[in-house]
Amino acid sequence: MIDLRRVSRIYRRGADEVHALEHVSLHVPAARFVALMGPSGSGKSTLLNILAGLDRPTDGDVIVAGQRLNDLSEDALAAFRARHVGFVFQFFNLLSNMTVADNVELPALLAGATPRQARKRREELLTELGIADKAGAAPARLSGGEQQRVALARALANEPSVLLADEPTGNLDSSNTRDVLRLLRRAHSQGQAILMVTHDARVASLADRVINLFDGMVADDAKIVPIPRSLNGVGDVLELRG
Repeated sequence: MIDLRRVSRIYRRGADEVHALEHVSLHVPAARFVALMGPSGSGKSTLLNILAGLDRPTDGDVIVAGQRLNDLSEDALAAFRARHVGFVFQFFNLLSNMTVADNVELPALLAGATPRQARKRREELLTELGIADKAGAAPARLSGGEQQRVALARALANEPSVLLADEPTGNLDSSNTRDVLRLLRRAHSQGQAILMVTHDARVASLADRVINLFDGMVADDAKIVPIPRSLNGVGDVLELRG
């Protein structure tokens, strides 16, 4: 589902070069839940942006859902994202001139759903995230945690093959974190590949695999196996192996 082959991204700032990613190779099959960790500036968000076609690599191949993104024009990338990719931005990026309902329904409509299908999908997602009563509200009238949940609902509205999430629980309390993780795990169980940036080790432990980035390179890549214990109601405790 996701295949990176020696991907590098270099940004130029005047006469200086910033190596955000250096020769990163990564393979994520369908129906895998991967947590991406690392310090600020390690390249996590850059990696998500490249996988979504929002940024292009300086070098290397990017293949997502069977499509080599390097070959696509900007218009083709937009069409690819509409059909195959859901993205949860760290700072929400909700459309301020649209209601919550319209924000969530729009990706489904762009992916080819009928208005009725888009509305049904929106109602299901907002209900599961506990914010169905906010459907008619403007994003600016929501708390940060509510906006975060709307952003997740929007990312899942088109039933994407790949979900990319940048700190999806970063603005949530423990109760809302459980709701979000429950929804992510359901998406995972339905065959979606998920790549999630997080700084929370408890959240990362719910993934199948944890990848650590450091200075733009993969520093560690470990599988996770479940053990039958509970962790403060968040979910199963998972033990790192390898």
